[in-house]
Amino acid sequence: MATFKTRAQFVADDLRRRILGGEFQGGTQLRQDALASDYDVSRIPVREALLTLESEGLVEFHAHRGAFTTELSVAKIRELFDLRVLLETYVLRHAIAELTEADLKKAEDILHKYDEALDSGGEIDNWSEYNFAFHQALYAPANLPETLSLISQLNTKSDRYIRMQLLYTQEIEKAEREHHGLLDLARKGQTEEACELLKVHIQEACAGIVTLLEERAKRAEPL
Repeated sequence: MATFKTRAQFVADDLRRRILGGEFQGGTQLRQDALASDYDVSRIPVREALLTLESEGLVEFHAHRGAFTTELSVAKIRELFDLRVLLETYVLRHAIAELTEADLKKAEDILHKYDEALDSGGEIDNWSEYNFAFHQALYAPANLPETLSLISQLNTKSDRYIRMQLLYTQEIEKAEREHHGLLDLARKGQTEEACELLKVHIQEACAGIVTLLEERAKRAEPL
C-alpha cells in the first residue's frame, strides 16, 4: 500500500502541474489506462490520484464516462461570487441580531476545527466543508430558509473554486484572519462592519481564483 500511495502522490502532483499549467483544457477526458501507460504504473494509483484531484476541484467524475478536467470559467466564477455577496450579506444582516451564545459557540467550534485542518495541511477534502459550515452557522439564525437554500446551492457550485482558492492562492492565513474577524464583529453586534468584511472576503477570494486562472490561460497560450 505504501508503494501505491507514493506512486499515486507522484501522479497527482504531476497531473496537477499539467492541469494548472494549461496542458489539459477544461472538459478534457483523463483516461485512466492512457495515464497508467504514461506514468508506467497500474490503474490503481492513477485512480487514487484522480480522486485526490477531484477533492481539490480540478477533476470531476461523470457517470459512466470517467474523469474530466473541470471547466474553469472566469465569467461563471464572477457571477457565482457576485451572487454570494448579495445573498450572504443579506442573510448575515438579518442573522446578527438573532445570534445567541450557543450559535456563536457553534461557529467558534467549527472555526477551531477548520483552523486545525488548515494549519496541519490535513483533511484537504474537508476544507471547503468547514468553510461553508462556519458561514452557515452564522447565517442560520436569520431564519430565512429559502435564501439559505439558495446560498447552499451557490456554495455547492462554488466548491471547486473555493478549494482552489484555499490550496493554490497562498491566502490561507488571510482567510483565517477574516473568519475570526467576522466572528468577532458578529459577537459584538457590529452588523455593518461584519457585512462589509464578508463582502470583501468573498470578492477577494473571487479575485484570487480569477488571477490564478488567467495566469494558467497565459501559460497555455502558444508562443
